[in-house]
Amino acid sequence: MNYTNASTMKPSDSIPSTAGIFTGGTPAVTGMYYDDAYNRAWFAPANTNCTGAPGSVIDLKQGIDFNPGAADGGGGVDPAKVPRQLVNGVCTPVMPYNMIRVNTVFEVIKAAHGRTAYSEKRPSYGFLNGPSGTGIDDLYTPEIAFNNILNSLSLTEAFDDDRVQSVLNEIDGKDHTGLLNVGVPTIFGMNFQAINAAKKDSLRGGYADDIGTPNSALNDALTHTDASIGRFVNELRAQGLSDTTAVIITAKHGETALDPSERFIVTTSAIQNVLTPAGFPPSTIAKLTEKSTALIWLKDQSQTQAVVSVLTTKANETSLRIAQILSGESLKLLFPDPLTDPAPPDIILIPFAGTNYEPSLNPALPAVQAEHGGFNENDLHVPLLVAHPSIPYGQSRAPVTTTQIAPTILNLLGLDANQLQAVQLEGTRVLPGIPTQGGVDNGHLGSH
Repeated sequence: MNYTNASTMKPSDSIPSTAGIFTGGTPAVTGMYYDDAYNRAWFAPANTNCTGAPGSVIDLKQGIDFNPGAADGGGGVDPAKVPRQLVNGVCTPVMPYNMIRVNTVFEVIKAAHGRTAYSEKRPSYGFLNGPSGTGIDDLYTPEIAFNNILNSLSLTEAFDDDRVQSVLNEIDGKDHTGLLNVGVPTIFGMNFQAINAAKKDSLRGGYADDIGTPNSALNDALTHTDASIGRFVNELRAQGLSDTTAVIITAKHGETALDPSERFIVTTSAIQNVLTPAGFPPSTIAKLTEKSTALIWLKDQSQTQAVVSVLTTKANETSLRIAQILSGESLKLLFPDPLTDPAPPDIILIPFAGTNYEPSLNPALPAVQAEHGGFNENDLHVPLLVAHPSIPYGQSRAPVTTTQIAPTILNLLGLDANQLQAVQLEGTRVLPGIPTQGGVDNGHLGSH
C-alpha cells in the first residue's frame, strides 16, 4: 500500500520524527522536540550536584559521544556529557533513553519474547530502547559525524552499506556483526542517510530544475538506496521469509526547498540581531534552535509575549520571513503548556516555505543546500509504503502520519497496539487498509 498523503512530525527534526515512528506519539507525549533542544527541569552536565536553578541544553548529536571523532563514537554516549536530574535525591545523568517519556514498539515486542534489532546513525539514538533502556537486543549505532561522512555522498553511501550488511546478517539469523547465531529478529531495520546527504551537499538541494527532477547526486543516492532495499528483499526471499515479513519504507522528514528558486536564506544571527536592541540579548535566551524553523526557549518565561511583540513588528516579519508565530494559546494547540511542562519551547517561529537558517548568506558549496525541521509542506510530506502479502496492493490518498506506523507494526505482529502508551494518550490508529487484529481500530480505507 502506497500512502501518498503521509506527513511526519511537527517539528520535522530527526529526533521527534524517529520517536514518533516507533512510539506512535507526537512530541506532546514523547517529550522529544529536537536533537538540539532544552529542558527547564534538568541540570547542566557539569553540575554534578544538581544545585542551583535547573535548565540544560540537550545535545543529541555527536557532542555527547565518548569520542565524537571515532567511528563508534568511542563506545557510545558519555554520561558526563548529558544533562542531569535528581532521582531519589541523587544527581543522575539523563541518558537518551531517560529522555523519551513513553514506551516503544521494541519494548512491547521484547516483552512478548520477540528479538529486536535496529541500526541508526549515531549513539544518541539509544533513546529507541525506550524508558526501560533495554528495548533493543541488537542496536547498531555508528557515528555519522566520524570523518565528516555527511560531507561526501560516497562516504555516506559507504556508511549506509555497512549498516545494510548488518541487516542482511540479521535476516540470515545472526547478530549485526555476522559473528553470532541468534535467530532472525521479530523487528529489524535501519535508516538511510545517502538521500539526505545528496540534498544537503549538492547544488540546488538535489534538484535539476524547479519541478523536482533529481540532479545527478540525488539520482545516484536514490538508485543506491533502492538497490540496498532490493538486497533486503532478495535476502528475505532467499531465506524463505518474504511471505512472513512486512516491509515498511518511510522517511523521518522531507527537505526544503523543493524548488531551488524558492530557497531563501536567513542567517542564524538574524533573530538574535533583532532581539538584542529590543532588550533581549543572548543572556536572556536559554536556547535558540534554527534549521527550517526556529524554536526559542527563554530564561524568563514571563517575557514570552514581549519577545513575540518584537518578532511580529512588520519590519521584523519581513526581514525574518515570518509566516506564523506559535506561543501561548496557539502553541498549546499542539504541545503542552511550556509554563508547566519543562520540554516545549516558549516560542516557535515558522517562516515562509523554502526558508533555511544558515550561518552565511553565501549559498555556494560547501554551504548546506537544503534543511528540515520545520512545519511546512516540504518538510512534512514523506513517502510511506507498507508491503506484505496480506495487504492489498494499491494507493491510499487518505491523510496519515508516521505515528501510525507504530501501532501498525504491532497489529501486523498480532500484538495489542494499546500496549503503546502514546497510542493510549493520543488515540493513534493503525494505518487504513491494514488487516486488523483483536479489535484494533484503523478507521476506514481512503481512496485508491
